[in-house]
Amino acid sequence: MNAIADTEAGRRLAAFFDNPVVGMLPWIMFSVLVGPGRFEFAVGVSLAIAVFVLVVDRLRRPGRSVKILEISDVVFFAALTVVGLFASTGTLRWLETYSGELSNFALVAIAFGSIAVREPFTVQYARERVDRSLWRTRGFLHTNYVITAVWGLAFLVAAVAGLIGDLVLRQPDNIWTNWVIQIGAIIVALRFTEWYPPVVRERIHGGRPSRGGPTSVGALFMPFAGYLVPVGIVVLALGSGPTWLGIALIILGALLVRAFKLDANGERATEARRDAE
Repeated sequence: MNAIADTEAGRRLAAFFDNPVVGMLPWIMFSVLVGPGRFEFAVGVSLAIAVFVLVVDRLRRPGRSVKILEISDVVFFAALTVVGLFASTGTLRWLETYSGELSNFALVAIAFGSIAVREPFTVQYARERVDRSLWRTRGFLHTNYVITAVWGLAFLVAAVAGLIGDLVLRQPDNIWTNWVIQIGAIIVALRFTEWYPPVVRERIHGGRPSRGGPTSVGALFMPFAGYLVPVGIVVLALGSGPTWLGIALIILGALLVRAFKLDANGERATEARRDAE
């Protein structure tokens, strides 16, 4: 394992598994896949991912403590698997409809529960990416509290959207409540996880987020702006909304991405001129 870790591929793999997003992959996959007739498939995929992540992480770092989120992944989806095997037809139908919201609310509880006990779940991942001397610093702890809270809010949005589709609209496969809104919330949380730590470091060192640089608000929302384009295409292709809405989403997404890129390029050019001077 040490020989692999010393290679470029090994370092990339380590960076991937040291990201809290890895621990949330089973939940993300489940919330996206589950629906009428897909419960067993969604649970099987999510449990397989959870076990794989736990085993690989143990092989990589045999002396480290097991992460809270990874254990929660395996326990939750293993329990759902057992329930699904012995569930009656009525219970299975209920799970197909509401287990997505159940998983989202479970992750909300894990996120805010870990904050309540002063051990945000992202800390265990972040400690493997920074020097031990920073573990108790205010900036490090603050960053993890905020990122954990953002993930909790993202899954709360996903859970509420799912409930609206199931209970209010009575459409478990509604494209907006079951996919568009939920995936959009996850995209924002994913981007925030990478965007926020440099922002905190910049503030600690007395700087301000650059207008169009990697710590700007535009850099935060650029992936979400890009997401609007495929959403607009889906609206047009599936007829899940009026034609004008699909066209508007495509145009708005393209314009926002272009504006963010131009802003970022302009900022980099300005910085280059300053360095040259």
